[in-house]
Amino acid sequence: MTNPLFDLSGKTALVTGSSRGLGRAMAEGLAVAGARILVNGTDPARVDEAVSEFRAAGHQAEPAAFNVTDEAAIIRAFEGFDASGIAVDILVNNAGIQFRKPMVELATADWQRVIDTNLTSAFMIGREAAKRMIARGAGKVINIGSLTSELARATVAPYTVAKGGIKMLTRAMAAEWAEAGIQANAIGPGYMITDMNQALIDNPTFDAWVKGRTPARRWGKPGELVGAAVFLASAASDYVNGQIIYVDGGMSSVL
Repeated sequence: MTNPLFDLSGKTALVTGSSRGLGRAMAEGLAVAGARILVNGTDPARVDEAVSEFRAAGHQAEPAAFNVTDEAAIIRAFEGFDASGIAVDILVNNAGIQFRKPMVELATADWQRVIDTNLTSAFMIGREAAKRMIARGAGKVINIGSLTSELARATVAPYTVAKGGIKMLTRAMAAEWAEAGIQANAIGPGYMITDMNQALIDNPTFDAWVKGRTPARRWGKPGELVGAAVFLASAASDYVNGQIIYVDGGMSSVL
């Protein structure tokens, strides 16, 4: 029997970047807990495929294809939800990109692209979701940070700055929205097995560094974010606000 504290039945969750990767894993976890999922991505065909797979597994899912960096598209999407009677109870700001280059070689356009995708999108989508959540007096916002919300690593400056910003954006959301019944928190994944990290996983030197640096001595699995996501999306976290939970095998806790 599902613990009612973690039961998401009757709730709707918009998970950005959920047609694949970490977003897909978290969306599946929320769906198992009972939530209807609004599947997001920039490729409508991939989004539709993911929706079909969710439904085939017995879950409720709807397509929500839009570019998270396009403010007009975001506003249209939420207006579409309103017109369809869809209330976003849970927002997971997961969509993100990586770009590796030394800062002295980094073009401003590449810097801005990473900031826009990883940080500004969370603000814009969070703002649109919160307008509706405030009116209802309840809502959950989960922003996806990173180990680089706390710690820097060479060659990923824009990603580091964006994810550091995610931590403070989460606190700003809590400061402004908590009294309206909204909980805004974040998850900071460690080094996870994803398509985005595949080149690093395949690099023997980097693979050995991750395993040596992480107390768990391994890479994380996408499904290992589900527990934190369900907790932060559920009534179990109703007095948790402005926090970031690191799911990193202990890496951020040791020298």
